[in-house]
Amino acid sequence: MNSRFYLEFLKVAAVPLFMAAVLFFASCAEHADDGILRLGLMEEPRTTNIWLASDANSRKLISLVYQPLYTYDPDSLELTPWLAASMPEYDPDTQSYTVRLRDAKWSDGTRLTADDVVFTVELIQRFRVPRYYSQWRFVERTEAVDERTVRFFLEEPKAIFLTRTLVNYVVPKSQWEPIAEAAGQRQKPLAALLNTEIEAPLGSGPFVLAEWRKGAYIHLKKNDHFFGSGVEVSGRRLGPHADEVLFKVYGTADVAVLGLKKDEIDFLWMSIQPGYIDGLEANPHTTVYLSDRSALYYMGFNVRREPFSDPAFRRAVNVLIDKDFIIDRVLQGYAAHMDSIVPTENVFWHADGLPEYARGLSREDRIRKAWRVLSEEGYTWQRPPVDENGEVAAPSRIILPDGTPMADFSILTPPADYDPARATCGVIIQEWLKDLGIPASSRPMAFGALLQRVKDRHEFDAFILGYGQLSLDPDYLRSFFHSENDRPGGWNMSGYNNEAFDRLADESVMAMDTQRRRDLILEMQRIVMEDVPYIPLYNPSAVEAVGKKRFEGWEEMIDGIGNIWSLTRVAPLEE
Repeated sequence: MNSRFYLEFLKVAAVPLFMAAVLFFASCAEHADDGILRLGLMEEPRTTNIWLASDANSRKLISLVYQPLYTYDPDSLELTPWLAASMPEYDPDTQSYTVRLRDAKWSDGTRLTADDVVFTVELIQRFRVPRYYSQWRFVERTEAVDERTVRFFLEEPKAIFLTRTLVNYVVPKSQWEPIAEAAGQRQKPLAALLNTEIEAPLGSGPFVLAEWRKGAYIHLKKNDHFFGSGVEVSGRRLGPHADEVLFKVYGTADVAVLGLKKDEIDFLWMSIQPGYIDGLEANPHTTVYLSDRSALYYMGFNVRREPFSDPAFRRAVNVLIDKDFIIDRVLQGYAAHMDSIVPTENVFWHADGLPEYARGLSREDRIRKAWRVLSEEGYTWQRPPVDENGEVAAPSRIILPDGTPMADFSILTPPADYDPARATCGVIIQEWLKDLGIPASSRPMAFGALLQRVKDRHEFDAFILGYGQLSLDPDYLRSFFHSENDRPGGWNMSGYNNEAFDRLADESVMAMDTQRRRDLILEMQRIVMEDVPYIPLYNPSAVEAVGKKRFEGWEEMIDGIGNIWSLTRVAPLEE
């Protein structure tokens, strides 16, 4: 088949798919009040295989099909029974937790039992499934006590079992057992498991996948066997009240926002750039929601190298960075200030009273303060940034305490088309550092290549990255900064090593008393923010928008209204 013929073939082949999408959505528009909830996505989900679903859009689809034992209350953020009927019961003598299940069913009407839970755990452990195994590997064994009671035996006490492990999804043994057995016979069992296509996932969620026309739309129908229908959970009566859900993929933010304004969709399930807010707020048919996020956008150092290994140098850089300027100018005010790795919005775990370094200082005062910090540690200049009269001046290149001029270095950032805010921060910070004679330059690079250099090869000086959705349990502090994770591919990308921090981190993992664990994590934050291997820059707001002509009842919580509470509670507006 020659290339010209192939292109013509593609054009012809695409016509039925395009027409199917047009006719399908046209039909939905004609029946705009028939209980169909229309959701917009920027990109098409990549898979319905729960074990492969690492992209955000696949996880959104998965969250409507599969369900966890526990979730978080929207207001208090406390652990709340979901598929579980009550809170887990701990037996310190056997280091076990007993969980009792609700009377729940899979979408084919069969009962969800303790055997399904046991099977899910054993599958994760057997295949060492990425994203899940680390949260289950310390579970020694799992047993079904009876049809609706499951018991987990831990190898040793683990505080994250409640807050990280039990919020994972449960899959049906009936569907996944033959898949797992077949994958186990292959030369590469994990790859076989992950690459299995699941055309009709069997779930316990509020909706079930009805049809997926690739490149066109995704159609879900109400799961008549959803355990939550008409049930009150955490003071909220669940539905779902939508009979069907349609996902429409737009590709660009401009087209997606226009689709929302034109009432093509009821909710654009993505965080919108601040530049769209004024137009959406001016539209009489749309409502904008601003929510706090559990996120971290930060500058990191390679502390394996000089002078980044010097805490005084890192503190001076922190002094020079005007976070409020970044929030006001780059993010247009739609972000929260951060003085810790744990966001302020995570109220229970966030440490107050941490060093603010230079918040509120003018540009000149920042330069003076950073100059004093470095001067006291032996850094010099042929032409200092502060003259003998105390006035700020253009400096020469900074000279390290060993007498050598500091070499040029790069601040790696994602490219502007991937994240304009982080790319812009790199450019601004490089100029701020030059005010002290620090020879920095911002270097945007493809996101995958950036991660490889920083996380895998450790070939970098500094970088700007972010975590868009941190877990509400701050165990990530241990992951980011414990010395045992300083390895190729490990989460301690900076190479930070502090024995006092490691001791606290190890103790926090074992601390089953919540208040004791909180005290440890507060102290861990104080140590990290004194040493600043990472400089937290900002926590962006979740900016979301909905149409207000057809549905109401969106549930606000940290990270936005795109959550299981909203999707099980929104209801069509009454005429």
